[in-house]
Amino acid sequence: MKYVGYYRVSTKKQARSGLGLEAQQQMVRQFAQANGSLVAEFVEVESGRNDQRSELAKAMNGAKKAGASLLIARLDRFSRRVSFIASMMEKGVQLVVVEMPHATDFQLHIFAALAQEERRLISERTKAALAQAKRRGTELGKNGSVLAATNKARAVNFAGKVRESLPKRWETMSYSELARSLNEAGLVTGNGNRFYPQTAKNLVTVLSQTRDDPA
Repeated sequence: MKYVGYYRVSTKKQARSGLGLEAQQQMVRQFAQANGSLVAEFVEVESGRNDQRSELAKAMNGAKKAGASLLIARLDRFSRRVSFIASMMEKGVQLVVVEMPHATDFQLHIFAALAQEERRLISERTKAALAQAKRRGTELGKNGSVLAATNKARAVNFAGKVRESLPKRWETMSYSELARSLNEAGLVTGNGNRFYPQTAKNLVTVLSQTRDDPA
């Protein structure tokens, strides 16, 4: 079986860091290797709300020409909307989802519809809870602001401690490379855990913000 891999991340920062993208690639590549071959891969940097997907169009055309299926890691990486998923399925390319490889088109429609409805209900419950809290006179965001300030102070303190141990070219490294280098040097995060692209990204962000700080 031949596959064309399609990956979507929402921002350029996610694409650079590998956050989300690497996990998708690993899932798709492992599945393709076990069940056939991966003939092409396409990465889309676009919000799931945008239906104008240039890389998806290329992936669909490539799949048609190669007689391949379009392979994605998770359904939400393809789209979060039933209407979009349905329109893509009508284009004559078989869609295979690694998380549910044996799902039929009908089942994929059902899963997408359930996920879309759950997101709608969560949004409604959140809005209702915030409105009720506001009516009670609760100052929304106060506790969050205090917690954010505390976390920022801790992050700045930690960044200052590890600055001298950073590799010389840390500013030009991808987040994945930096995380790997920090782990190889035996460094750990402020919580005592291994570094991952996201925690490396957080560290770089703090270091960039405090670069000119006289302290």
